[in-house]
Amino acid sequence: MKALLLPVGALIVIGAAWGATQPLAKIAVSEGYRHFGLLFWQLLIGSVVLGAITFARGKSLPHAPRHLRLYAVIALVGTVLPGIASYSAAVHLPSGILSILLSSVPMLAFPVALAMGNDHFRWRRLAGLCLGLFGVALLVLPDSVLPDPTKTIWIPVALISSAFYAFEGNYVARYGTEGLGPIQTLFGASVVGTVLVLPMALVSGQFIDPRGPWSAPDWALVASSLLHAGAYSGYVWLVGLAGSVFAVQVSYFVTLFGVTWAMLFLNEAYAPLIWAALALMLAGLALVQPKPRAPLVDAGPVGQNTAC
Repeated sequence: MKALLLPVGALIVIGAAWGATQPLAKIAVSEGYRHFGLLFWQLLIGSVVLGAITFARGKSLPHAPRHLRLYAVIALVGTVLPGIASYSAAVHLPSGILSILLSSVPMLAFPVALAMGNDHFRWRRLAGLCLGLFGVALLVLPDSVLPDPTKTIWIPVALISSAFYAFEGNYVARYGTEGLGPIQTLFGASVVGTVLVLPMALVSGQFIDPRGPWSAPDWALVASSLLHAGAYSGYVWLVGLAGSVFAVQVSYFVTLFGVTWAMLFLNEAYAPLIWAALALMLAGLALVQPKPRAPLVDAGPVGQNTAC
């Protein structure tokens, strides 16, 4: 039981922080900012924060080809591609809906884990995956419960980010992080991501001029970036400590906190069917969650380098 205290406590803290990024993202896109511009500053701020921590601890940023490959994969499947999907969907969907959809990450992680040989088939987890799909179905039925039924097309777009997060967790569990700790890994990924996204932001005309005056979207972007850097580092560390299928249960808390923050700070309210969808998603999470003893004794490369 004591062995569960650290990973479960980490799930709650990371979930609360990561859940707050959903309403902050909604604020960030509320006045015209779009994905490439937002991602550039998110990655740049993350690079500065994580770089400062890395160098303060006397570490460096390895740049051998194998490290650059790792950074590129984590940057693309962990931030850039899911960020494009989630920021695009945030323009059209309520923040609480985005949080509910993020809880699909563990369910999608299960079939990915099977395909990559990271996990074994379990009927209970299959039932959890089915419940999650039923929950999503309640949101995309012809008689949509969304405030604007025409926005249902953006629900599959939001699910793209969940698919990438599911793959990323399994990738780290399968291939490790080349002996690097979570801070170094995320620092390298943020640097590579910044370089990749900058030309996209400039060419698309989405680059955000940091010169004032600042308004709510600017402050929301900074706050979200700081929370993202902290929560994401914790998530990568947790993958190494407890395994990918356990770590993605952070989405359980991301969902609960995300919906709560949206209700408190954005005054969002939800129809009964949305609450039913949330209940199905959470029930699916409970079934998908693996036995804790298996992943908790298998500390991967990230967990072995927590002193990074």
